[in-house]
Amino acid sequence: MGVSEEETYGRILVQLLPRVGALRRRGLAGWAILAGGTIVTVLATMTLLAPWISPYDPIAINVGPLLSPPSSQYPLGTNHLGQDMLSRVYSGGAIMFQVSILSVIVCLLVGVPIGLFASYKGGYTDKVASLVMDSIYAFPGLVLAIAIAAMLGPGVVNMALSIAVVYVPSYFRIIRSQVLTIKELPYVDAARMIGAKTRTTLSSYVLPNVVPSIVAVATINFADAILTAAGLTFVGLGLSVATPDWGWDLTYGRRLLTSGAWWVIAFPGLMVVLLALGFTLLGEGLSELFSPRLER
Repeated sequence: MGVSEEETYGRILVQLLPRVGALRRRGLAGWAILAGGTIVTVLATMTLLAPWISPYDPIAINVGPLLSPPSSQYPLGTNHLGQDMLSRVYSGGAIMFQVSILSVIVCLLVGVPIGLFASYKGGYTDKVASLVMDSIYAFPGLVLAIAIAAMLGPGVVNMALSIAVVYVPSYFRIIRSQVLTIKELPYVDAARMIGAKTRTTLSSYVLPNVVPSIVAVATINFADAILTAAGLTFVGLGLSVATPDWGWDLTYGRRLLTSGAWWVIAFPGLMVVLLALGFTLLGEGLSELFSPRLER
């Protein structure tokens, strides 16, 4: 007897909604989710509204004096090209969001199916998949991302792919650890006994029970992807310098620190830290919220 897609989605929602609706009663986990969600929402809204709220064109040069400190006319100062730093701070998060969202999507599309199928099938399939994923996981993340980005070249998609390769093993390892337990449970045995196909068993009986962990890992992955994207841009593997990007501002701001222009690196750096902190709080809160041990 099969299970419809509607019933599968219903089971997934049952795993998520009751916990999300009890945030205020979950102590630090609930407050971490609320704080992280607020930070991410504010920064995402700022980035979306950047074309309308930016006082100047973020890529226009000589809109003000070179390396002008924060003032009433230029609240966050200007950089070495006379660009308004407030406008660049408003617009610079677009690349971070695009790269992180795309990389997480790729991780979900690759890591989740491999983790589900390989760990459920077991045997040789599981051993080969585990060996490949462990081999990737053994490399230092940023070094591997830099190597892949250098081979692929600049671009949002290439940056996202280079980051996704680094973090796919994290999804595989989390999912595998849960599926190895879930596939031995009575209701999964019952599904196999009534002749349910592997695809049906995975999508209808196994996947809904690992979704909470996937959500938590994906949220933390956003924070890691943002920091990695900033690192790629910092070493010159990001997009063109003509693109407003917090990573490029960090790169050039570092060179200007000796001249006392602290504001060029301080404000973009603060934005990167805040965005990563927001996703980290969100991910850690969700991880605790979905933990069965904290259900009491």
